[in-house]
Amino acid sequence: MAFHKILTLCSLFMLMAPSLSAQTISSRLVDAKTQKGIPYATVQYGEHQGVITNDEGRFSFVLQEGASLPDSIYISSMGYEKKGFAPQQLQDSLVMLTPKAIELSGVYLFDKELEVDDIIEKMKERLPQNINNGPVKQRFFLRRSEFATITKVDFGFEKSTIKELDKELMDSIARSVPKNAHHYTESLGDLYKKGTDYKLAIVKAADLYDKNNVGSFEDLGKRMEAIFKKNIKPDSYLKIKSGIFSQKVQVDSILDEMDEEQAQKVKQQVKKDSTSGLLDSQRHTIKELLSELYYQEDSKLDLIEKTNRYDFKLAGYADIDGMGVYVVDFFPKRSSADFKGRLYINIEDFAVMRMDFENTDRLRNFRLLGITYREVLYKGTARFAKLPNSRYDLKFMDLTFGRYFAVDRPLKVVEKNKHVKGRRKQNELLLNIDFRMSPTEKWELVVFGQDLVDEPQFANFKEDKTVRATYMPRYDPGFWQGHTIMEPNQAIREFTVEE
Repeated sequence: MAFHKILTLCSLFMLMAPSLSAQTISSRLVDAKTQKGIPYATVQYGEHQGVITNDEGRFSFVLQEGASLPDSIYISSMGYEKKGFAPQQLQDSLVMLTPKAIELSGVYLFDKELEVDDIIEKMKERLPQNINNGPVKQRFFLRRSEFATITKVDFGFEKSTIKELDKELMDSIARSVPKNAHHYTESLGDLYKKGTDYKLAIVKAADLYDKNNVGSFEDLGKRMEAIFKKNIKPDSYLKIKSGIFSQKVQVDSILDEMDEEQAQKVKQQVKKDSTSGLLDSQRHTIKELLSELYYQEDSKLDLIEKTNRYDFKLAGYADIDGMGVYVVDFFPKRSSADFKGRLYINIEDFAVMRMDFENTDRLRNFRLLGITYREVLYKGTARFAKLPNSRYDLKFMDLTFGRYFAVDRPLKVVEKNKHVKGRRKQNELLLNIDFRMSPTEKWELVVFGQDLVDEPQFANFKEDKTVRATYMPRYDPGFWQGHTIMEPNQAIREFTVEE
C-alpha cells in the first residue's frame, strides 16, 4: 500500500511540474493559402513581451517559473489578419494566418489629407523628436550568419627554390580549400545604449562553424602560413613580398628576434585580444548595424540625406501595433539613387515604424592592382517600437549584405635564415594567385524588451569581458533551453562538421 501511495504522489508531482517550472511554447506560422512560412512576424504573449518568427516562420518563447499562461497570444504580420490564439492552439502545431490587402482609401479620416511629399517632409522634420537618444537597456538576441562560396583557387605556381614549398604542395593546398563555408554566431544579452555609446552584458553565446573552413581571403592566408610553418626549416622564417597576406609570416618564433621587453608587450597584447574578443566583436557588430539605420549620417541607405534623388508614392494605409500608418513606396529617380523599398509612417506623429529596402544597383565596384571588390546585395527590414517617453527605438532588424571579392596578382615568398646576415641563403617561391569568392553575411537583431534607464545607471554599468562563446561543431538543440531567442532555421538545425 505504501508503495502505491508513493507512486501516486510521484505521478501527481510529474503532472504538476510543467506549471511549476519554465514552459516553452513552440510553433510555426504559415500562410493559410500557400502553406509557406511567414518570416519575421510578431508573436505577442504579454503587454510588453513578444518574439519574432525566424525566416521559416518558426518561433518559441519561454514562460518563466511561476508565470501563468496568457489567455490569448496575438500574432500579426504585415499583409495578414491579426489573430489571437489560445496557448494550447500553438503548442507544436502549424498556425495559419489569412492574407490581407493593404487598404487604399476609406479607412482613415483626416482634417486635411497630405500629399506624399508633405508626409516625407514631416517625417524628416520630426526626426529629432521621434528618435530615442536617451539611455535605454535592451534585452537582445543577435544572430550572424556568414556564407562564403569560393569559385576559384589557383596559386599559379611558377618556380620555387624552397625545396619544401613545391608545386605538389601548392596544388594540394588549393584542392583542400572547401568551396562552401557556413559560420553562425549567436548571442543573448543586454545592450545599454545612449546615443551612439554602447555597453554590453552577454548572457550566453554560441559559435557554430567548421574550423577547417575558409571563409575569407584572410583565412586562406592563415591556412597557408600554418602549412608553411610545418614545411620550413626550424632556423628560418618567411617574408611575403605582397600586401595580400601578412607582411611577415612566423615560422619558428619571430619573438626570438625581439628584445625581452618587446616580446613581453606582444604577449600581453595577444592575451588581451583573446580575452576581450567576444564582447568587443559583438559590440562592434551591433554598432555597425545601428549605424546603418536610415537616419544615421553615414548609412549606406541615404534616403534622408538625399531625399531629392528618390520618388515617393502613397500606396495606402495599414495598422502597426494598433496605430495607423501611411504606406509609402520609394524608388530612385532614374539612376541617381541606390535603393527601392517601402516606408510605414505613423499617421499621428510621422515616425517611421517600419522600413523595407533593397539596392537597385551595385553599391561599390572597385578594381585596382589585381584586386576586385564589389558590393552586390544590400537588403533588409527595420522595425521600431514606441517607448514610454514617446520616442522610438529599434525592435527588430534583418540585414543581408552580399559581396564579390577576387585577387589576381603575383606573390613572392622569401625564405630567410635567422643566423645568416645579408642576402645569402635566401630562397624564393613565386606564385600568381587567382582567388575568387562571393561572401554573404546576414544579421538578425531582435529586441525583446526595452527599459529606460537614467544617466548614472548607464555610466556605472561595467562590462564583463571574460565571457566566451561556446564552440559547436554541430547544432545542440538544448543549448538555448530556458531562454527566449529567435528560432534557428533548418540549415542551422542540421549543421554538423563532417569528421
